[in-house]
Amino acid sequence: MGVGGCLALPWRCLVVLCLRLLFLVPAGVPVRSGDATFPKAMDNVTVRQGESATLSSILYAGNDKWCLDPRVVLLANTKTQYSIQIQDVDVYDEGPYTCSVQTDNHPKTSRVHLIVQVSPKIIEISPDISINEGGNVSLTCLATGRPDPTITWRHISPKAVGFISEDEYLEITGITREQSGEYECSASNDVSAPVVQRVKVTVNYPPYISDAKSTGVPVGQKGILLCEASAVPSADFQWYKDDKRLAEGQKGLKVENKPFFSRLTFFNVSEQDYGNYTCVASNQLGNTNASMILYGE
Repeated sequence: MGVGGCLALPWRCLVVLCLRLLFLVPAGVPVRSGDATFPKAMDNVTVRQGESATLSSILYAGNDKWCLDPRVVLLANTKTQYSIQIQDVDVYDEGPYTCSVQTDNHPKTSRVHLIVQVSPKIIEISPDISINEGGNVSLTCLATGRPDPTITWRHISPKAVGFISEDEYLEITGITREQSGEYECSASNDVSAPVVQRVKVTVNYPPYISDAKSTGVPVGQKGILLCEASAVPSADFQWYKDDKRLAEGQKGLKVENKPFFSRLTFFNVSEQDYGNYTCVASNQLGNTNASMILYGE
């Protein structure tokens, strides 16, 4: 006596995964499910994308069996009890599965719901940005995953404490130079380790001279005047004695410019070198200056 079994997604008309099983049950072979009836409740089976899902104890039949999908493997638990394994599970495999066995008396059915989990993936994030101090910044970080991942933003800075946003979007109004640096977006849903990406935010501001001190040097000795300035982009430096600009390579002098400071060196200080000197630091956002005195001791 023959019976037919079908494993399918009854609520879909078009399904990429075709899971149909046909069973021929020899006479006298019982359909096994506890007390010969399938459980009524639907069990959940949760698996991560790319792994294999085993839907246990839902198929009970004889020895003749077949399946159309090459990813589906029928596992024999006993001679009359089987489990189904779906290899390389993808999101479209998620949903309810029904095992039906038709006997002469009445059909017996068991249902299981397959849940597919997907690791988080950041699919869109703002590019690095350069903005003038006082401007407004809007950063975006979009991610996918199952369940939906939680998005958090963090400022990578020794002065930053904790998260600064728990949303896909980070808005900074009137940004300051202290808020420059890298911002890290993290997407997590507990399926796997969080994924992170970073955005570099450069805040431009005009030069600010932080150190310019007068110096006393005896005649015939080496003397140095130092001018330190912070700026983004880096400042360009110029030196003046009174109202006269000092040229690079001028006899007895050396001007050394670095991104954040300029050094004026006198190799052999003379009486004519004493006087008032002005350091000017400038970039495209503005300029500033500071005066200092080289005097004798």
